[in-house]
Formats: sequence, C-alpha cells, structure tokens
Amino acid sequence: MLAVLALAVALIYSKTDWLEGVRQRVSDFTLPIYWITDIPGQVSRWSGDRLASKDDLQEENKALHTEVLVLRRKLQQMASLTAENTRLRQLLNSADTIEDRVLVAELIGVSPDPMKHKVMINRGTLDGVYVGQPVVDAYGLVGQVVEVGRHTGRVLLITDSSHALPVQVNRNGIRLVAEGQGDLFELQLRFVSSTMDIEEGDLLVTSGLGQRFPPGYPVALVEKVTHDPGKPFATVTARPMAELNRNRHVLLVFDRHRVEDESLTTPATSGE
Repeated sequence: MLAVLALAVALIYSKTDWLEGVRQRVSDFTLPIYWITDIPGQVSRWSGDRLASKDDLQEENKALHTEVLVLRRKLQQMASLTAENTRLRQLLNSADTIEDRVLVAELIGVSPDPMKHKVMINRGTLDGVYVGQPVVDAYGLVGQVVEVGRHTGRVLLITDSSHALPVQVNRNGIRLVAEGQGDLFELQLRFVSSTMDIEEGDLLVTSGLGQRFPPGYPVALVEKVTHDPGKPFATVTARPMAELNRNRHVLLVFDRHRVEDESLTTPATSGE
C-alpha cells in the first residue's frame, strides 16, 4: 500500500510545475518510505555478502594452514640436512688429522637389545673392512668391527659391557684399562691405585697396546675420581668423547701396517 501511494504521488508532481513546493515537501515525506521499503533488500544483500565473505575466509584459512604445514615440513628437512652437512664436515676435517687411510661409513641399524651396544654399517669385505678395524667419529673412538659381511658390518661400541680397551692419560702417560658399563655416557677405569696421579678433566687416549687400536685416538674425559680410604683402588668414571647416541656417519680406520702387508702379499698384475 505504501508503495502504491508513493508511486501515485510521484506521477502527480512530476507532471506539474506549479506544485514544485509541494513536490519538494512530498519528496522529503516519501524518502523515509523508500528507505523503509528497501530494508529487506539491503538486509538480503548484506547477509549474502557476509556469508560469502565468511566462506571465502574459511577456505583461505584452510589453504593457509595447509601451506604452513608444508613449509614447516620443508623447514624441518632443511634443518636436518644442514645439521647432517655440519656433522659430515666435522667428520671429514677429523679425517685430515688421521695419518692412516680412512673410509666413511653410514649407520644403517642399531641393536634392538638395550644391553648390547652394537650398530650396523653399510660397509663390508668388498670395501676392505675387516674384523677388529677401529671406528671413530669427529670427536673420538667409537668402537671396533666385530662382524663383517660382503656389504655390511657390525661395530661393537666402546661402552658395551663386554668391551675393554687399553688407554693412557694424555697428561702424564699413565696406562689404564677402560671398560664399558652398558651406558652410552660412561666408561670405568679398572685397578686405579688410590695414589695414582689422575684428575677430573684428564683426557684418555688409546695407548696402542694390544695392537688393536692405533695410539693417540681420543677415548674419554675423566668425570669423577672417588677415593675410598678402606679400598686400595679408586673408582674412576669417564665420559666417552665420541657422540655414540648421535652418530650417523663414522670413519673406518685402516691400519697402515696391515695395508702395507696386504700390498706386499698381493701379486702384481700386468696390463696387457
């Protein structure tokens, strides 16, 4: 009804000039009527835009969330690659300080038995690996090869409870035996006299005795020296220098004397 009234009034004052004043007043009067009649349309357009923008925002939010997850995964991979490259550089730098020939190997398995500290590497007899071969990382002695196949080998870590190796205090040359305790972060020194000159912070290196490990390789740092007045021997624990719980790549050290002996016993071949 309001719409019909507004239309009639508009037709009347649009055709006559003498009603200009009345037309102006009527226009002022009918303006609110137009606004009121247009309210449902405005509400419909506003709600449609509102709902459409909300759906768009939700879709955009999902897309951004997915993109963030993808970028985080890539960032994690980049961080992992950067850390691995750093470790490899450290390993290769340490190889420059080793006079014997070395071969880089990668760890491909760890013993599932927590009481056995053994790892598997991707090198075997085809690479010249042999039983008893020393294994080191960028920081110190890791262990020795105890089993070897054509393509793989097993390494016994120095912390295994069945492993013992002769060492000496780098500061004064005192010779001792370091034994594994089944703990990746601890070695124990056997038969350390209470009067022996050994201190916390002393560096232990391989002594070369036993002809298994070449002399001079870092083994561990003395962490604790406990003297018991009622016992003839002190209790000495040391922390391995090698990162036994983090290694991904290691160095296999070839005994130069073994290599020389093999080269002498290998018959020369003539190229025809």
